[in-house]
Amino acid sequence: MAPSSSSDLSSRPIGVFDSGIGGLTVARAVNRVLPHEQLVYFGDTAHLPYGDKSTAAIQAYSVKICDLLLRQHCKVILIACNSASAAAYELVREYVGSKARVLNVIDPIVAHVGQAYADRTVGLIGTKQTVNSNVYKKKIDDLDAGVELRSLATPLLAPMVEEGFFNNTISENIISSYLAQPVLADIEALVLACTHYPLIQDQIKAYYKGDVAVLDASDVVASHVKQYLEENGLAVKAQKVPPRHQFYVSDFTRSFEESTRIFFGQEVHLEHYPLWE
Repeated sequence: MAPSSSSDLSSRPIGVFDSGIGGLTVARAVNRVLPHEQLVYFGDTAHLPYGDKSTAAIQAYSVKICDLLLRQHCKVILIACNSASAAAYELVREYVGSKARVLNVIDPIVAHVGQAYADRTVGLIGTKQTVNSNVYKKKIDDLDAGVELRSLATPLLAPMVEEGFFNNTISENIISSYLAQPVLADIEALVLACTHYPLIQDQIKAYYKGDVAVLDASDVVASHVKQYLEENGLAVKAQKVPPRHQFYVSDFTRSFEESTRIFFGQEVHLEHYPLWE
């Protein structure tokens, strides 16, 4: 069978997956810069959060999700989760092979930090899985750009956001107690290394009162996806009718439908798709 030409591929959707609905902040940013691209989103809500799961478990979930996204003929699969990007990117790329291109949320941020913050001190907050994997530190050190990275695991933040606890005094207290940790003293920028955190970035910015640049990874990742599609001839041509996105979750609750609207910024219909029957 002859390989598909890029023009065939360009009309196919972009697959996006995350441990829950946090990756919708990335999907929303991708939708903003690529309004003609159809998105197929999978939130593995049955297994969230990934941040405290083992590497082997995250890899098993990721491969199973990729099966679904490949059945949907996705041209690109974006791992919109830092924990899964850290634990499963190489495996997923090998598993998917030539059927789709695989992108992660870590490499675009590392490149951005290396360019914008050479010879400076940068903080990073994320899940235990992301921080303990040391993947950001290794990749940033490999750039040899003189960036000193200081990372702090902030495990309460993602579940707090999933439960809708943001923009209130409870979240303010939790955020402040994390950001006040000595490891984050004297940083010039803070990387939000979890796709849930854009929803609390205003509170994080308020804590720093403009003294620290707060880097919203979803915007950085979205512009990377746009550039990647354009450079590889995979961008779809402009359409008169906006595409119909599809959203799946592995465990359905009414509150997720509500939260999905908050994360994605518009009404979304979630379909229940259990990973294991």
